[in-house]
Parts: sequence; C-alpha cells; structure tokens
Amino acid sequence: MRISRLFIANRGEIAVRIIRSCRKLHIETVLAVSDADRNTLAAKLADRVICIGPPKSSDSYLNINAIITSALAAQADAIHPGYGFLSEDANFARMCNEHGLIFVGPSVKNIQQMGNKLEARALARQFGVPLAQGSVTISKFQDASQIAEDVGYPVLLKAAAGGGGRGIRIVREKSELQTAFENASAEAMAAFGDNTLYLERFIENARHIEVQILADSYGNVVHLGERDCSLQRRYQKVIEEAPASGLTQQLREEIQQAAVRLAGNISYQSAGTVEFIMDMDREKFYFLEMNTRVQVEHPVTELLTGIDIVAEQLRIAGGEELGYSQDDIKFSGWAIECRINAESPLNGFLPSPGQITRWEAPQGPDIRLDTHCFAGYTVPPYYDSLLGKLIIHATDRAAAIRHMQLALDGFKVAGIDTNIPLHKFVLQQPEYQRGALSTRYLEKAVEKFARWLTAIKTPASVSGR
Repeated sequence: MRISRLFIANRGEIAVRIIRSCRKLHIETVLAVSDADRNTLAAKLADRVICIGPPKSSDSYLNINAIITSALAAQADAIHPGYGFLSEDANFARMCNEHGLIFVGPSVKNIQQMGNKLEARALARQFGVPLAQGSVTISKFQDASQIAEDVGYPVLLKAAAGGGGRGIRIVREKSELQTAFENASAEAMAAFGDNTLYLERFIENARHIEVQILADSYGNVVHLGERDCSLQRRYQKVIEEAPASGLTQQLREEIQQAAVRLAGNISYQSAGTVEFIMDMDREKFYFLEMNTRVQVEHPVTELLTGIDIVAEQLRIAGGEELGYSQDDIKFSGWAIECRINAESPLNGFLPSPGQITRWEAPQGPDIRLDTHCFAGYTVPPYYDSLLGKLIIHATDRAAAIRHMQLALDGFKVAGIDTNIPLHKFVLQQPEYQRGALSTRYLEKAVEKFARWLTAIKTPASVSGR
C-alpha cells in the first residue's frame, strides 16, 4: 500500500527532515505538535497540524492514545515516529497496526527482539555475530560478583531494557561493584521499569562503530557503510563521521557483513543501525545493540551514498522493494556531523533555552544543516537541547575537517548559548585530526576545554555569538 498521507509523531529537526522527504515523494504530511510547538518550522512546513497535548512529553509526544486518535481523525495512512519518543516502543507499533495505520519502521517482533538487550545479544550469538565476554542476565549482586571475577576487571554493568546511557556503570575494582550494582539497578528501574542488568568486559581503548542497513519485506538487505560515533559525552554522541578511519578493508567488510547477517536472519525490514564496540588494541569488534529506527546521524551516510534514508523508510513501509543491490551502492568522500545543542559551556553544559535573536547558518557547497531553528524561534525548556546537525562532505577526512572548521566559524547564534565552541576546540586538537579516537576521548577533551574556558572567561566567545 503506497503511503499518501503521513502522520508525523515527532518534533524538531527530524520532523522537518521527514517533511522534506515526503515532499519529494508527493506524500501529504500531518504534523503532531504540543502546545509549545505550534509555531515551529515543522509546523509551518507541514500540510496540516494537529495539537496533541500540553508541552510535557508524557502528555503529548509520548501519549499513544492521543497520537493514534489524531492520526485516525486526519485519515492518515501511516505514522512516522522519527527517533526518540515512541520510535522504539513495540506497544505503539502494535497499536498502529491494530488501528490500520502503517508504522514506518520494523515489525513489532523486531522492535521487541532488539529492544531487550539480552535477547538481542542471544540472537547475535545465534547468528555468529561476535559478543564481548560477559553474562546473560543478573538480578542479584552475588551473581554479578562471581561473573565479574570470571570476566576480570574492569567490567561494565548495563540495563537490559536500557538505552541512552542510563543504567550503565563502569566498575574498575571489586570494592566498587556493590555500589555500582545498586545504583545501576535503581536507575534502570526508574528509567525503564525493569532493573535487570547484564555485565560484560569493559574495553578501555574502544571505538563505537555502527552500520546502517536497509531491508525490505522481500528479503533484500543491504548496508550503507559504517559510521564512527566514538565522540560521546555522557554516553550521548556529539560528533560522528563516515566512513570510520583506521580500519583495514577486511575488518570493515567483516563489520558490515555482521550487520547484514543479523538483520537478514531476523527478517528485519526498514532502516536500522547495528552498533558495535571496537577493541582497538585487539582489532576485534563486538555486537553492542541494534537501533530499530532512523538514527540522528543518518545524514553522514546519505552524503556518502546519495541515498535518502527517510525516503527509503517510507517506500519500504509502503510495500516497495529496494530498487538496488549491494553492488549498486557507491561510496564517495568523507562526511562529518556536529550536533549543535542549546547548552551553556560556561555552566557545565546546562541546557540553554530561550529566544534565538540571531541565527546565521553557514552556507555553501557540501554544507548541509538539518535544523528547525531560525531567528526569532524560542527554544523550549521541555525537550532535548538539539538545535540541529551541521554536516560536511569532502573528498577525504583532512578536507572534511578543514571544511567543518570553516563552517563552524561562520555559524553565528545569539540569544542562547550553544556548544559550537566545543566543536571548534575538538576539531583543532591534534589527536582528533590524526584520528586517535576512542569512546573516552571526548570526556578528556571536555576537561581540557573547560580549563581553556576558565582561562579566557569571555561569554561571547563561548556562545557562538
């Protein structure tokens, strides 16, 4: 069934992004908004807007009944959940199906399989995808203590039902385990309603590599290459790039094929991302998780391949077959993405809501900005602080870094604080420029950045103004 009218159950830059793909496919758009988002760019671009509730997410963008009722009232064919909010909620996908609405994403079964980290790990093991040494499930401290002894410190405690960095604790010594176990369990219960944990060996010199896949309902699965998402702060990605630097061609292909193998064996359909942790000392990779939605960082892959991932999601959901094979996909150049957030570098990166009085975005060849912001827009305090994603495409990594530095220099924002100065600082660091990346690198760079900020203490110079 071809989708002719789409209900967008999300906000911000991803809502704008979905609308743009819908226009290319001649799909009518109906946008769900909270009271706080009535006058956003997405609301101006959508063909129709329906208010689904007050600003609080639980009363609007997480309100399944309000979204389903509104989509049906709008006579939509399908619902696109974007990322975050209800995008990986199996119950939401099930209710869409039960009410005759196409859920633009994978099956309920796939969401459930990959949503539970323990089941996902079991499937990865079943289909020959490498796993880091660790446990199946832990509900008691005594079990955690025994497994940690077997695996060897340092270890990582993780929430089985988790994501977004919640319910994760690094434990370097035996004496730290009980406190970490109790805190991780409590955080997992508060965040997910499930305190089940698992444990795995912690890899010190690690990189975060993920593979973008597309799969249709006819059994076709392709990958669109890999991305390096190692630069993270508090387990949240900040800078991403594609392809991943420093991998041998054999290792690159092994990672890509592992992702395709997992997706194919679970009969996955839609866009998805299989994430791996890369042990740089051993040159080995291990399955981390699979995200059953479009990723924030998908634009870097689009710039390398020329494939509109959101449009492919919509085509697949409408029952179309992929129009190309793996051999048809060509990769060109290098792409880097910087997430631009409303944060105050001088105040520990606290969110910085408020009215944007100046918004001068960089423009030019091979510069892409996915955003919902403009001069006069008021950044609300209720949601994620992401203002947009600045993406650069160039012939190689060195050229992409130089191009991104110029683009960041030309990005002028006033009225609120942003993390643009952090991006500028990181991109000029020798370690970043030579590709010496790890999942711990950015935390160290932020400490160095904080010392630099303290030394200059000039608010205007650290706000992107």
